Amino acid sequence: MSKLGKILKEKGPIRKVGVVGMGYVGIPSAVLFAEKFDFVWGFQRASQSSGYKIEMLNNGISPLKGEEPGLEDLIKKVRSQGKFESTSDFSKIRDLDAVTLAIQTPFKDKGELEPDFGALEEGIRQIGKYLKEGILVVLESTITPGTTKNFAADILKEESGLIPGEDFALAHAPERVMVGRLIRNIREHDRIVGGINMESTGRAVELYTPVLTIGKIIPMDSTAAEVTKTAENTFRDLQIAAINELALYCEAMRINVYDVRTGIDSLKGEGITRAILYPGAGVGGHCLTKDTYHLERGVKISGSKLDYPAESASLYVLARKINDFMPQHMYNLTNEGLTSIGKKFNGSKIALLGWAFINNSDDTRNTPSEPYLDMVEKDGARVTIHDPYVSQDGSLKISQDLEESIKGADAIVIFTGHKQYLNIKASAIKKLSGHKHPVIIDGRNVIDPDAFIKEGFVYKGIGRGDKNYHEICNK
Repeated sequence: MSKLGKILKEKGPIRKVGVVGMGYVGIPSAVLFAEKFDFVWGFQRASQSSGYKIEMLNNGISPLKGEEPGLEDLIKKVRSQGKFESTSDFSKIRDLDAVTLAIQTPFKDKGELEPDFGALEEGIRQIGKYLKEGILVVLESTITPGTTKNFAADILKEESGLIPGEDFALAHAPERVMVGRLIRNIREHDRIVGGINMESTGRAVELYTPVLTIGKIIPMDSTAAEVTKTAENTFRDLQIAAINELALYCEAMRINVYDVRTGIDSLKGEGITRAILYPGAGVGGHCLTKDTYHLERGVKISGSKLDYPAESASLYVLARKINDFMPQHMYNLTNEGLTSIGKKFNGSKIALLGWAFINNSDDTRNTPSEPYLDMVEKDGARVTIHDPYVSQDGSLKISQDLEESIKGADAIVIFTGHKQYLNIKASAIKKLSGHKHPVIIDGRNVIDPDAFIKEGFVYKGIGRGDKNYHEICNK
């Protein structure tokens, strides 16, 4: 038996767990662990920007404001049972059997493929300071392939004096969650678990198995796990780019992309695997906007020669650029709409509906609404922003009064498919705008174009080439 195998056998089963980072991944993970193990510490820095989460969690309240079925009930449950507590005291790591880390890993420079691992490094160093023999350390953050075995292992060794894979277990088990369904995703999605050696993988499997309901564990090498996570998000981004590009084609050819999508999706049968998604105003969130670059960087720093068509750009990076273009396309549609009624951005009022990047959530990370806002404000537009789940993003104030936001608007621009926007009435919106021919831009296909065109609106929608060139109705 290996040295680590003997240490883990002597230590016994996992009973106490820690989770570093009380965010969209860390909070649901911590309370789900608390259901299955003796006790869980939720570690959170007592910073000015996020320290408030500690008190909220310890009062049984979720700091996440979007709709997250089951989360707050589970927080209250494990708090009342005395099985979960949030703290800023990282020294408690020394008494744990396992600790996971879920910290964001954005990019400083996507052109140079330079990630910002500052927050991740700080979290790893905090763990390393208090790391004891036999503890399992798991990185759940999405990271550049090779990070667990090199960057993370080196820092933990430097801080603790312990040898990864010999004195303690180290693994990568990437999160696979989406806001709005965090608890369900963790329980039901298969879990990728990759250790730096066999013993580390086995210990990580022991940690995650009790949490799963229908999902199963898929064990592999830590680098393979890193590639799996970055590649699955890269493939999803590629699928979104494919339908976004098709939507742009359909607009140019004056046809409805949703008709085409229905036709494509209708072909089913043996040997046919197709996941055709939906077009939209842009891709946001923490994962899809940067995981392609982690994958690209992974192969770049591997040191091996890549056999690839000479002078050809990466297909994955091109997909990223298409999705990053969609807020610009929303700007272009808005400009066309305003021009058709004799107006320009300068002096016009725009009601921007939706600041969160995904429907029915308060998650504003990398929202595509932001580059759109920058573009139209640069051109002199006055913008009111509405979001039913977000009241502030940094210094930006966001209204939760829909009627007040739309009042007097020359153009109403829908960026997020919140349920509150599904049933907005053309006549009511027109009355609020106070204009004979207000403009409406639908970036998520949530309204009926004909109803708005009939009321005298200038309608523009992504992929709606069949409607975008309509005659203005002089109702």
